Amino acid sequence: MKIVIKTIVLVWLIAIVLSSCANPPIQPTPENPENSVKKVMKVLKLPAIQMTERDVAIIGHKIWMNEGDSKVKNLTVWDKGNAFASLGIGHFIWYPMGKKMRYHEQFPELLVFLQQQRIALPEWLQNNPDCPWNTHQEFYDNLYTVKMTKLRKLLKNTIPQQVKFMIKRLEKTLPKMTAILGTKAKQDHLRRQFYRVTKTPSGVYALLDYLNFKGEGISLKERYKGNGWGLLQVLENMPGNTNDVMMEFAKSADFVLMRRVQNGQREDSLWLSTWKNRVKTYTQEL
Repeated sequence: MKIVIKTIVLVWLIAIVLSSCANPPIQPTPENPENSVKKVMKVLKLPAIQMTERDVAIIGHKIWMNEGDSKVKNLTVWDKGNAFASLGIGHFIWYPMGKKMRYHEQFPELLVFLQQQRIALPEWLQNNPDCPWNTHQEFYDNLYTVKMTKLRKLLKNTIPQQVKFMIKRLEKTLPKMTAILGTKAKQDHLRRQFYRVTKTPSGVYALLDYLNFKGEGISLKERYKGNGWGLLQVLENMPGNTNDVMMEFAKSADFVLMRRVQNGQREDSLWLSTWKNRVKTYTQEL
């Protein structure tokens, strides 16, 4: 009996050894940078940005003034040289079919958000459509059609919802910016400056407007001489040691934009005074 048991145990051990040889340990693979961003976003339980409906409406009109001079006609534009339409107060990008490019397309995401907010959309805007106009010329040939007129009316009537959509983007931007910083000290500094600025409605306006105006600042493609000009760089450059947080933010934005002009293309200097005037609005109360 003992011999039988020993034989069974021996056969079992041999089977285990052979199985481990047939299936070698799985080697870890290098982590995709996008996965590290998702991990940060999942682990960090960041507080949501809270705004009153009054402040949301005011912020919406200020951004609309900055982007489109508060004119209804500027809610639907297609700039020359671009391959896409720019719609709404944030000039959200909308590509025609087959023309997806490196810029992030936000207008379809806005349409989904509006439906989640129970905003009734025209049938042709449902189900995530591509832009129905294929070129700058075709877009402006249709500028006063029923379809385009109704689109502008929808965008004019949903300014608060567009601001809330932009706030959602802003909330997702913080962990993305934090994830690419090399040290905990830098991450903590960035997070502190972000939440210092969000403590006031004018601060939320400044963050939303600058993010919409000059981007996140995390793409290595958006660099002149190694320096970016997005929201990341503005928050990084804030000293964080004064009581006037909005003056800090505005001064940092001025510095980052001036550095872009000094490091970049000559044409950028033509816009500097306009950019500075926009930044000045960040220190004003709503």
